[in-house]
Amino acid sequence: MEPKVNYVLVGAFVAILGAVVLFGVLWLGKADYRGIYDRYEAYFRESVAGLSVDSTVKYRGVDVGRVKDIALRPDNPEEVKLTLDIARGTPIKTDTVAVLQTQGLTGLATINLTGGSKEATPLVALEGQYYPVIKTGPSPSFFRSDEAISRLLSDQALPNLLANLDSLAKGAADTLDEENRATLKRTIRDLSEVVHSVATHKTQIEQSLNGAARSADNLAKLTAALNEEVPVLLARINKSATALNTMTEELAQTSKAVRSVVSDNRPELEQFSRHTLPEAGALVVELRQLAGALGRVARDLEREPSSLVFGKTPPSRGPGE
Repeated sequence: MEPKVNYVLVGAFVAILGAVVLFGVLWLGKADYRGIYDRYEAYFRESVAGLSVDSTVKYRGVDVGRVKDIALRPDNPEEVKLTLDIARGTPIKTDTVAVLQTQGLTGLATINLTGGSKEATPLVALEGQYYPVIKTGPSPSFFRSDEAISRLLSDQALPNLLANLDSLAKGAADTLDEENRATLKRTIRDLSEVVHSVATHKTQIEQSLNGAARSADNLAKLTAALNEEVPVLLARINKSATALNTMTEELAQTSKAVRSVVSDNRPELEQFSRHTLPEAGALVVELRQLAGALGRVARDLEREPSSLVFGKTPPSRGPGE
């Protein structure tokens, strides 16, 4: 008798096994079943030591993808070609820049994306490009420490450095001979004395500086006051100059008028000065004489008022007359 087969259990087992296999395939392939990736390329001219396949790609510090492949550029061995898988929806723009960053002391490297402004357009593949190419920039330290060490230890750089150090040491020895050392000692001693003197007169120096600061403040106040008063003073001077100019013009006109009057009446003035003035002088003399006579008459009348009626009293006779 054949056993009964539970096809439901068999189907469920097959479905679960298929799901497990699919999950394993996806996990081994590092494919993200939660999203879709877009592929980009980037070319670096510096060393990518510390970077490996599946290294993290970050956008402003947020994980957005991984490094799919690392290889030398076929047409330019000086550049390293990176193939990047970045989650779809990440704002990769024409101004986005990929930078190689080293994490701490571990030496592990990641790709950090910066830029991506709102005004920029999305990055697309140009003619002749299979995938869009993201611009690259130098690492934050401008060059990797391993490159610097390798350059330092190269066949040419290290001997040159040692030769330069030897020349520098010889030059320093030649410069610091006995005389120069003595001069340097005297200079240091003089500087010490100057510093000691400054420290001794610290209070006076502070007072002088405070006085200079107050003087500068007063000068600033005086300058501000002058800036306010000078325009008013200049305006007054301008008005005075205008008035003086007007008065000068009026005096000139008056002088011109006087000259015109004198010129018009010159004959009359000459006649007046030749005839009238001498006659006026004689008249004045006669008036003075008349005034003297009247004065004498008035004095006589004060002494003898009756003389105005009876005449002047004859003087009395003396003895024996």
